[in-house]
Amino acid sequence: MALRILLLNWRDMDHPEAGGAEKYLVTVAEGLAARGHEVIFRTAAYPGAVQEEVVRGVRYIRKGGRLGIYPRALAANLLRRYDADVVVDVQNGMPFLSPLTRHRPVVNLVHHVHKEQWPVVFGPRLSRAGWWLESRLAPIVYRNTDYVAVSDSTRAELSGLGVDANRIQVIHNGTDATPLDAEPRSNQPSMIVLGRLVPQKRIEFALEALAQLVGEMPTLTLDVVGSGWWESHLLERVAELGIDQHVTFHGHVSEAEKHQLLARAWVHALPSLKEGWGLVVVEAGIHGTPTVAFSEAGGPTNSIVHGRTGLLVDHGSEAFTQAVRSLLVDDDLRDRMSGEVTTWVSQFHWDETVAKWEQALLRSAGSR
Repeated sequence: MALRILLLNWRDMDHPEAGGAEKYLVTVAEGLAARGHEVIFRTAAYPGAVQEEVVRGVRYIRKGGRLGIYPRALAANLLRRYDADVVVDVQNGMPFLSPLTRHRPVVNLVHHVHKEQWPVVFGPRLSRAGWWLESRLAPIVYRNTDYVAVSDSTRAELSGLGVDANRIQVIHNGTDATPLDAEPRSNQPSMIVLGRLVPQKRIEFALEALAQLVGEMPTLTLDVVGSGWWESHLLERVAELGIDQHVTFHGHVSEAEKHQLLARAWVHALPSLKEGWGLVVVEAGIHGTPTVAFSEAGGPTNSIVHGRTGLLVDHGSEAFTQAVRSLLVDDDLRDRMSGEVTTWVSQFHWDETVAKWEQALLRSAGSR
């Protein structure tokens, strides 16, 4: 049975602020289209964006800005503009509130709960309003819908907000990367941090770790891969720490260059405040590069096997720095984790992710 599927997400992969969440949804969308389903991806507009186009079988409609996308998408739903069999409503903090239209089944995709992020991104008043929408209103509006979470930690967080755990299916990220045998590991100790350059990614922790360790390891370098509005602040912090000669900001890079940089690095640093899963953990792991992350971030507790494929620390920049140091200076530990992480991440496949999504959507559409 071929479905007409409407995906609602505030960004697509070409958006300047796109990240792992967009990689997840776009990969699922293209996989579903390849299986014969009609897929409409409703998302926000941005400078230079094409308002409507079809890419690899997925029809993109880009209208409304960062916040305007939400009322416009809801209005289009109310008018039954897309007449979909099922709607995938991505709750990235802000809910689209699709069940209010009462026209078609809805599946709510949640990467992670944003309780810790609201105050970092917005002021006190807006953060309280956002958290109320996410923690109080959304569980009521979506009380009869199915949920998909990308990790067990997100499933637990949703349950803590009152969502029936029996209605939450976990569908992990996959990976389409392959090891780069021809890409040698750097001869000198090296770190990499990859992600959007925004406050909640806390890239400052990686910069501070570098500043503390460079005295012990004078040739230590850090590659910062990604773009975002917080870059100017990070550049200022680099200057303050006096580590200009050790840090390279690559900006947005191609998939090929990203994987080359991941393959060359000794350690992948993920100091993010919150992650639903941490797609880059798997992408780094394919190349045998272990990750250091915070257990309080949620998702990394599922994508990293502590002590085997990477290291998890509880909190604080000092603990993070010491974990990074242990991997940089202990060749045996790093080599052992490099081998284990390669085996661990090989179990995650995008085709399995797409297949589980297809089953979930067929089930949801069948209950209409």
